[in-house]
Amino acid sequence: MATSDNGRYAKMLLIGDSGVGKTSLLKRFTLDIFDESFHPTIGVEFTTKSVTINGKTLKLQICDTAFQERYRSVTNSDYRGAQAVIIVFDVTKAESFDNLKVWLEELNQHLDQSVKKILVGNKYDLIYDRVVGRETAQKFADSLNIPYVETSAKGSMNVEEAFNILLTQIMSIPEEASSEKTAQQEPILDTATDTPE
Repeated sequence: MATSDNGRYAKMLLIGDSGVGKTSLLKRFTLDIFDESFHPTIGVEFTTKSVTINGKTLKLQICDTAFQERYRSVTNSDYRGAQAVIIVFDVTKAESFDNLKVWLEELNQHLDQSVKKILVGNKYDLIYDRVVGRETAQKFADSLNIPYVETSAKGSMNVEEAFNILLTQIMSIPEEASSEKTAQQEPILDTATDTPE
């Protein structure tokens, strides 16, 4: 995790199947908007956002990923330097939950176990379409020893909470302990969309 006179820097990834709402969660967190239309992410899109946690400033580089097989060569390099990962599935799509094991295997190939993670079940406002139970998802998160939060990007429910859980964990890491990751991390892109707190 890099530091400067303006605070600390960190890199966060959102991973999961296409269509689970990764981009919608990111837009809700950074811009507080929701787009009804679906525009699949091609490759990786970067957004930056400055946040204040416990009186300290953290500048985030958030990577919205499209982990499709044909883009795998692009996304592999974007794991580098990440301190936190939001693993997203759609509570109305069993396949997106079943595929979490694939994303975790991919994650474990590129990042060490110290990376902070959270499991997010998105679209929980679609009560009558739900197929993945809260208890099932919670049990899976418990097996990984990571937090689980259910969100609705459309209804703006628990989105900020999910991000803040990871942000608080990032800020709790001693700066010295992340010196190795800092050396590996590429600089925050100035060309990314910069969203104020």
